[in-house]
Amino acid sequence: MGARKPYAQLAISAAASGALYLALYLYEQEIMQAFTRTDGLYPALPIMAAFVFSLTHGACAGYFWEVLGIRPRPKE
Repeated sequence: MGARKPYAQLAISAAASGALYLALYLYEQEIMQAFTRTDGLYPALPIMAAFVFSLTHGACAGYFWEVLGIRPRPKE
């Protein structure tokens, strides 16, 4: 009997990742205006955004492979 597959976590992380990409698409002009500013902490925005996108997309990909049953080969 195998462990339960994380279908709920996959759905939640896929929805979060999709929402981020949709927001990026819908608010492209506003995001570009904020990300191209050079005063204050604005130059850090692209780095923070890349980190958030990486975490959400990585979680989604990890749950996707786990649901498919693909796991790394154990080390000997």
